Order: sequence, then C-alpha cells, then structure tokens
Amino acid sequence: MKVLILCTGNSCRSQMAHGWLQSFDKNITVCSAGTKAAGKLNEKAVAIMKESGIDISNHTSDPVEKYLGEEWDYVITVCGGANEVCPAFIGKVKHRLHMGYDDPSHVEGTEEYIWSEFRRVRDEIKQGFYKLYIEQIKPQL
Repeated sequence: MKVLILCTGNSCRSQMAHGWLQSFDKNITVCSAGTKAAGKLNEKAVAIMKESGIDISNHTSDPVEKYLGEEWDYVITVCGGANEVCPAFIGKVKHRLHMGYDDPSHVEGTEEYIWSEFRRVRDEIKQGFYKLYIEQIKPQL
C-alpha cells in the first residue's frame, strides 16, 4: 500500500498527516510532497507532533515532481491550493482524495493561541486520517 500526501509547502499539514498515517501502520509506504515545497519543516509542526509522541523531525520537504512517475494506491491533498493545482500523475493512481485542513502556520495572535491552533489542526488530521485508515486502507491490507 502506497500513499502520497500533498500540500502546497509540504512543511506542516502534509507532514503531520504523514506522521500520523505512518504511526497507524508501519507496513504502509507513506510519502508527502508539496506543489511548492518549502524545503524545510515547520518547527511548530515538528514540536506539536512530538508532543503526541510522533517524531517527524527526520522528514524532508520534497517537491511533488519527485513522485510523479510512480504508482499510488492513494494520492491525498490536505489543502485547497494543492487540490487545485494537483498535477496529473503519469503513474497509476487508484484513489484520489481531498481532505482539507486549516493551515496553522498562517495563524496570527498570541503564542498561546497559535499553539492552540497547531494542536487543533494536528488533532483534526489525526481523526481524519485514522478514519480513512480504519474505513478504507486497513480493509485492503
């Protein structure tokens, strides 16, 4: 089972989704990429995932072009921007899904509020991807 998670920058939401999905089942090959990859991870995303016991600090922010020719069981966009400009995959894609989440990296306000938004989005991503895993992915394994 191969899953590619796409976002615009591949620094925050797609990285959190990647970490969660991989934690649910180590036998799934999970990759993430960005349509305009930032080249680095959002430090708050790394910290907020570590708070939940998931270490994504070794992930890389990769451009989607790295994965274009491959076959995927699932290609999942997690932000509107990536959904709109998601490239056509030359390889075979069995399921193309969009699961949109707010971008906590653009939140403004107090540090407390910003961290609360990172936690909220992290938890929403966990719930959404766990539901996907239980209902769609696991039955196929």
